[in-house]
Amino acid sequence: MTGLLMFPTLFALIFLGFPVAFTLLGVAFAFGYYTFGDVVFFQFVQKIEDVASNFVLAAVPLFVFMGSMLERSGIAEQLFNAIHIWTKRLPGGLAVGTVIMCILFAASTGVIGATETVVGLLAIPAMMKHRYSHSLISGTICAGGSLGTIIPPSVVVVVLGPVADVSIGDLMVGMIFPGLILSALYVVYIVLLAIFKPSSAPRVLDEQDTMPFLEKVAFTLRALVPPLFMIFAVLGSIMLGWAAPTEAAALGAAGAFLLTIFYGRFTLKTFFDALVKTLVVTSMIMFILMAGSLFTGVFVASGGMGLMRDMIGGLTISPIMLLALFLSLVFLAGFFLEWISIILIFIPIFMPFVREAGFDPVWFCMLILIMIQTSYLTPPMAPAIFYLRGVAPDEITLRQMYAGVIPFILIQIVTLLIVIAFPETTTWLPQQLLGFK
Repeated sequence: MTGLLMFPTLFALIFLGFPVAFTLLGVAFAFGYYTFGDVVFFQFVQKIEDVASNFVLAAVPLFVFMGSMLERSGIAEQLFNAIHIWTKRLPGGLAVGTVIMCILFAASTGVIGATETVVGLLAIPAMMKHRYSHSLISGTICAGGSLGTIIPPSVVVVVLGPVADVSIGDLMVGMIFPGLILSALYVVYIVLLAIFKPSSAPRVLDEQDTMPFLEKVAFTLRALVPPLFMIFAVLGSIMLGWAAPTEAAALGAAGAFLLTIFYGRFTLKTFFDALVKTLVVTSMIMFILMAGSLFTGVFVASGGMGLMRDMIGGLTISPIMLLALFLSLVFLAGFFLEWISIILIFIPIFMPFVREAGFDPVWFCMLILIMIQTSYLTPPMAPAIFYLRGVAPDEITLRQMYAGVIPFILIQIVTLLIVIAFPETTTWLPQQLLGFK
């Protein structure tokens, strides 16, 4: 029974404002020492060693470094200009191009904050210049910037895979179609809004149309081809079985480094800033991951998992209702917790029941990723809105930001229902690649 008290204590301390990592660590130590006495120190040492020696987690700093180098090198600006040459004349073309830019940058970095910050700095002035509605600007930047959750490679997946005991490679491949479906629905919404409410996204008519077609093609190729090679080096090597996720992350980090040299953007300051950000972000992720591992270890060892199994088993609900319950808990948790806390707290509890109910673990993890994607936009936490607030001008109010993300939250729920109704959107491609290998 003691184990079940860990969760009310954890949530109470988090709501009081204590940092998540220290809260997880403190609750784990207090309950572990109360239950096991001095033995808890040996348990903690073992858990810390397990996390520190996990080869898969070496991909985290490599992906973070890859994103940091691209963020600071100015490569994103060239991508942005190349994409908008072709999209700006479409209904809502600037916003459509921004979503495409977010897809490419998410596929190049896997780091959500980097994508939203860089794309926001580039896209907001362009859309405001052409009098796009502030709510559409906000929704597009927040929703597109958070696509790094569901577009591979994703740092979220690197953490989720080991916690859920699911292949990171299968998750990386399985998330391709859901990510593209979600992105396509974003684009459809923007185009329809621009058609039926032109004041929200006025058409762009300017001097850019004077650029000759061949010059447009050449400019686009210079901007797109090198990053696309880097994306293939990461995703292609995983999909074709040439490299493990950690090795693919190393290829991506090396590719980002070489790209900054190729574009003439490499400086010692850029390199140093990228290393510092990599150190800070990786330390944060790994510290929370270690604390979550200790919390989960104490919870399981104190009999909490058995009690949870008995409680959920006593509900006598169907598998689909169990699925709805789990997804609802993650959705509600997203109002208050960041993604890594959601993964570390809930996934170890959910996965035994998911496997027992006969659900495909990769498919279930994809549903969790979509829910986590939604949590980036839902207040009061809404990390995407806080990222946007940091780069948006004062004319865009917080109220407009919250109003702007609502349609995109609904689109994410629609995507969730599509993936639930058609599990093949997640499971088909990993199965095909398994047969290919």
